[in-house]
Amino acid sequence: MRMMQLALPALAAMVLAGFAITAPAEARNYPWCAQGGEFDYPGECTYSTYEQCQASVSGRLLYCGPNPMVAYGQAPWPQLRPQRRTRPVAPY
Repeated sequence: MRMMQLALPALAAMVLAGFAITAPAEARNYPWCAQGGEFDYPGECTYSTYEQCQASVSGRLLYCGPNPMVAYGQAPWPQLRPQRRTRPVAPY
């Protein structure tokens, strides 16, 4: 029983440390998108080459198209970050 009381807090600490260490995933604008069928516009834009996209859409009733964010030079949507709060400095 004593071992269980020590193991659970240690396990919880490891899980929390794992969440604290991991970084959020970053979206990247790849030049090719799988479009049609199950995907809304612009589609699943995760392909670096047209050949990769073609291989992925084969047999899925989809087609490959250019990513409009890359093809037409549109700026990506800004990533919103929370404002850092600072404490006011007390006058001397």
